[in-house]
Amino acid sequence: MTDPRPRWDTDDLPQGEEKVAAVQGMFDAIAPRYDRLNRIISLRLDVRWRKRAVRDLALPAGSVVLDLASGTGDLCIDLAAGGIRPISVDLSFGMLSADRSGVPRVQADILRLPVPDASVDGVTCGFALRNLLDLPTFFTELGRVVRPGGRIALLDVSVPSNSVVRWGNDIYFGKVVPRIGALLSDGAAYRYLPKSVAYLPSPQAMLESLVDAGFDDAQHAQLSGGLTQLMVGTRR
Repeated sequence: MTDPRPRWDTDDLPQGEEKVAAVQGMFDAIAPRYDRLNRIISLRLDVRWRKRAVRDLALPAGSVVLDLASGTGDLCIDLAAGGIRPISVDLSFGMLSADRSGVPRVQADILRLPVPDASVDGVTCGFALRNLLDLPTFFTELGRVVRPGGRIALLDVSVPSNSVVRWGNDIYFGKVVPRIGALLSDGAAYRYLPKSVAYLPSPQAMLESLVDAGFDDAQHAQLSGGLTQLMVGTRR
């Protein structure tokens, strides 16, 4: 009998539709404890990173923003606190069921958004780029739905450029985080976390894709010594 569990414990991470199904199932499973684990694992730095993303989104109050791969609604809460009108969009029904933001929710594949062209003022996405099947397609979809002059802010994990920080990060996320995840939630899911960064292209490649998608001023920044990366841009 074939083992149905995602292949997070092998050297070869799942690809294609296998990856899509594995990631969706993983997030459905960890949704009930997702927020608690985020705070513990990030030592609450995730709160700071989201606030930075909302600040750098730099949209006026009343702007309509899609928060893609919204999870349990953390970014939506921060957006709403800043006067933004967020809409929570996620493929995982488990995550949407655990969403506590109180904003409108939509279950959808964020590579094929069910919204018209140039219909929103902005897009945010927190720590999900590495989970997507096709990043260039995602960036093109952002260019389709964001109006001219609209803004995007995209967060994800990163590989620190400093060798000492990278060494400590490898130990913490490669050894400590999976044990915390196994103790408090789903061990397989949190073995995925340190490996998932391998799905991400280089910052330069992602910026080039964003420019091709219509975000000519796309910029990249490393946060907290490179533990996290943030990309922002304006739709031409």
